[in-house]
Order: sequence, then C-alpha cells, then structure tokens
Amino acid sequence: MAIAAPQQSLYDIAVEQFEQAADLIGLEDELRQILRTCKRELIVNFPVEMDDGSVKVFTGYRVHHNLAAGPAKGGIRYHPNVTLDEVKALAMWMTWKCAIMGLPFGGGKGGVRVDPKLLSPGELQNLTRRYTTEISILLGPHQDIPAPDVNTNPQIMAWIMDTYSMHRHGGVGVPAVVTGKPTLLGGSAGRLEATGRGVVFAIEEAAKTYNIDLTEARVVIQGFGNAGSTAARLLYELGSRVVGVSDSRGGIYNPRGLNIPAVIAYKHQTGSVVGFPEAEIITNEQLLELPCDILIPA
Repeated sequence: MAIAAPQQSLYDIAVEQFEQAADLIGLEDELRQILRTCKRELIVNFPVEMDDGSVKVFTGYRVHHNLAAGPAKGGIRYHPNVTLDEVKALAMWMTWKCAIMGLPFGGGKGGVRVDPKLLSPGELQNLTRRYTTEISILLGPHQDIPAPDVNTNPQIMAWIMDTYSMHRHGGVGVPAVVTGKPTLLGGSAGRLEATGRGVVFAIEEAAKTYNIDLTEARVVIQGFGNAGSTAARLLYELGSRVVGVSDSRGGIYNPRGLNIPAVIAYKHQTGSVVGFPEAEIITNEQLLELPCDILIPA
C-alpha cells in the first residue's frame, strides 16, 4: 500500500520561499543561516478560570523571527488550530513585509489555541490577561509590539495594554506596547479597516496594470473576517460584482453579485455567511474554483 507523503507545514513553505528568493539575489550562506531560522520561540501553557468555576489549560505562542531592523511587530490570533509552525511562518513573513515597506520593525507573531466564539466575554478577558502575563517577558515598545489578527480586536488589545502596564510598568499606562487598540486609548483612527483598505488599494493598482475595469470585475473572497468583509464592502462600493465569499463554516455564491452590506449584517446576526437567503451555499473548496477576475485569500 502506498504511503502518502507528509503534508508540507506552513513554516516549511515559508523557508522554501525564502530560499528561492535568496537564490535569486545570491544571498551569502551566513545570512541565509540567520534569516531561515527564528530568533526566539516561546510556548506557554496557562490555566484560565471559566465562568462555572472550572479551570481549563490553554496553549499560546509568541515568536520573534528577526529583530535586526527593530522591535518585533506582528499580530496575535485566537484560533483552535493555531500551531507553532504556523506562528513561525507568519513571524517570518512579517519580517519581509516590514523590510519591503521600510518600516523599523522586525517580524513577530503570536497566537492561542482557542475558539473564542465558545468563550463568554469574561472568559475571553481572563484568557487574554493570563496569556499577556505569560508572554510579557518579551513585550515592550522597544522589544515586541503585538497587534490584532484573526479573531482578535481593539478590546483584546486594550486588555493586553492594561495587563502589560500593570505587570511590567507599575500600573502606568504604556499605549505603545500594542497597536490596533481603541482610539480612546491612543489607537489610530481607521485602523480597524486598514488591512482591507490596503487590499483594495493593491487591487486598484493591479487593475491599472492588467486593464481590469473594476466596475465589471467578478470578485471572490476567501475569508470574511475584518479584512475580507472590509475589502468586500469597499469593492462593492466601487461597483465590483462580489459573487462569492466564505468563512470557516463554508461559502455562498450568487453569479449576479451579492448584496455585501446585507451579507455583513447577516453574519453579524448569525455568526456566518452560510445560509444567507439570496445565495447558493457552497464549500470553501468550491469557492476557490468559481469563475472570477479577482480572487482574494483574506
């Protein structure tokens, strides 16, 4: 019986991409050795008291890939399938993104293996504060500056800032320890939709290069969180026909175009785009095979 080849991990893919780029620019071996590995990997297992008085143990990660350009910069995600390999890959990609844009930051990333949708607001706060306490030895405005990512938001950043300030700075607020916090705590206006808006800026430039009329373009978006839903809304406002979107539960398709404001409202009400009445239900795999002019893996 044939034995299936092991699936390549996300970190293996990231390293492979790096090696290909390093070959193209003739990067010397000493630098390759430094840049293909992560500088620091922290794994924490921490208890959290639940609303019913029980205690559950969660696993979290924080990784620094490279800090040559400055403090580590990268988001924190809450997802039941987060792994160390995934966080390492994302940290490496953050290094390249900051370098390409000329930002004075290195690459970092973090995550907790949890489905936040199964937690109450109080449990989510307890988890966030405990995770922050465990990784606080790495954090700081000049060391490591987290940000929102999958299933995290300005409120979670506020809890991180408050916990870090209490434990590491004598209770004096340190706004610079995180980005993506509420504007009332010193956050940047427009941050919530910045990622999705950046995607649309890139699409507008690509459309000029490839002579794509965005008012006639068919768009498919894999992922309908903050970035995906924002990109969908902005493209809808530009006149594009968003024909398919998906989230973790599945996707929806309407060849005539989806009413994106209505889809966003439906997801807020139900927790998923699946079941939206004006569309056909499809799988995430089927979504990627839909005919389209623009595909956004958000």
